[in-house]
Amino acid sequence: MQALRRAEYAAVLLIALWFYAQSGASWWWFALLFLVPDLTMAGYAFGNRIGAAVYNAGHSIMGVTVLGLLMHFSEQDWLWPYVLIWSAHIAFDRMLGYGLKYTSSFQDTHLGRIGRN
Repeated sequence: MQALRRAEYAAVLLIALWFYAQSGASWWWFALLFLVPDLTMAGYAFGNRIGAAVYNAGHSIMGVTVLGLLMHFSEQDWLWPYVLIWSAHIAFDRMLGYGLKYTSSFQDTHLGRIGRN
């Protein structure tokens, strides 16, 4: 099952990359912004509960969905590259096994425990 899940997220990553290539946006911009969602890990400086909430806000498909809907209904097409970069980041993380965090520990995710025991 884990191989299937990783393959699915790899496919989502490839789709996001393909759409990004079609958008004509700068690959330098993609490289610069790809890891920005990981800045949400800084929330853990305030404890596990706040850290998990902040991290999950930056790594949830719901955030990307809201941004995509905002883009669509407000006709702000300039947001499209950001939707794709954010989607690609989340897909990449999930492909590697990093999931949304539980408040118990950074290592406890909805995809299972990560890191050393």
